[in-house]
Amino acid sequence: MSKLIVSSDSQPTGCWSSAPRPGALTHLQDGLTGLRFPARHRFMDIDPQDLIKIDDKDDARERRADRKGARLNTFVAITVALLATFMGICKVKDDNIVQAMQQAQADKLDHWNFYQARNIRQDVAEASVTQLKLARLAVPADKAAGYDEAIQHYQAKAVQEAQKKQALSASAAEDQKNYDSLNYRDDQFDLSDAALAIAISLLAVTALTRLWWMYWLSWLPIGAGVLMGLSGLLGWAVHPDTLTKLLS
Repeated sequence: MSKLIVSSDSQPTGCWSSAPRPGALTHLQDGLTGLRFPARHRFMDIDPQDLIKIDDKDDARERRADRKGARLNTFVAITVALLATFMGICKVKDDNIVQAMQQAQADKLDHWNFYQARNIRQDVAEASVTQLKLARLAVPADKAAGYDEAIQHYQAKAVQEAQKKQALSASAAEDQKNYDSLNYRDDQFDLSDAALAIAISLLAVTALTRLWWMYWLSWLPIGAGVLMGLSGLLGWAVHPDTLTKLLS
């Protein structure tokens, strides 16, 4: 773009004058007074107050974002603390249930072992009865009384062992029933731990991203975990068999 220099006699020159003559600026100002520049060539002065207002708006926006993030982190911290407390209570109860399951399993094995021992004793007693009956046939009648007494003793012994064997079988079945009932509640606590672990992971991501929708999303596993934990604590019949079989 060519440059126009107006001298004191209002004649253009080809270059800038390093030392304008007196009155040159006055003639230049008078000559530019009546000119109208296009809108794109107009110069606008920047008001420092406008910059201050823009900075204030940015600061206010950042402060609001910080307040929202701090409030979200507060909710996340409180939620995690409550979940940790609830999981601790469930852990104590679950450990006691596991110990009871181990005891029930040991009792069942003991009862079945005694059952086998009674079964062997019954077989021995019945075999003795058979042998005594065969031996009685070969002795005189005056000596048969001793055999009859022994036969009656071993017959009573066989009946007694059979009765005790049946009692042990019933006890073993009761132990298995008790074990299954405890295992039912143990599954509830296991599902509660899994759901709450997923919820805590989502809460950790929420604290990093500061996204409220992720915080509310974490309440889905929180609700499932709390429901299963309360079911285990209070003995509610809430047990997703399909999910339990899939994980077992």
